[in-house]
Amino acid sequence: MAENSNYELIFCIINSGFSETVMDAARDAGARGGTVIRARGTAGKEAEELFKITVHPDKEVILILVPKEIKDDVLSAIYHCAGMNTAGQGIAFSMAVNKTVGLQ
Repeated sequence: MAENSNYELIFCIINSGFSETVMDAARDAGARGGTVIRARGTAGKEAEELFKITVHPDKEVILILVPKEIKDDVLSAIYHCAGMNTAGQGIAFSMAVNKTVGLQ
């Protein structure tokens, strides 16, 4: 088990159907792969009015484990291909990973 890992976990939440777009951009920025989880958003009319967007309830959550040194490149690539101003209307963020197993 590696303590103080050199990895970050990127979470991307997008409208359903855009996971391949996100993964293509992430791979182009150096990521190796990810995990897609189907989800349902709970934002209501308040969010639509606040952000001036239509909220689609069917979502996909993509988890991408990347080395810390490419995290910013991957987040930027996701933003450009599937950010809030695109049809994917995605958000992405990262979290530090403290321990990993099964990685070399």
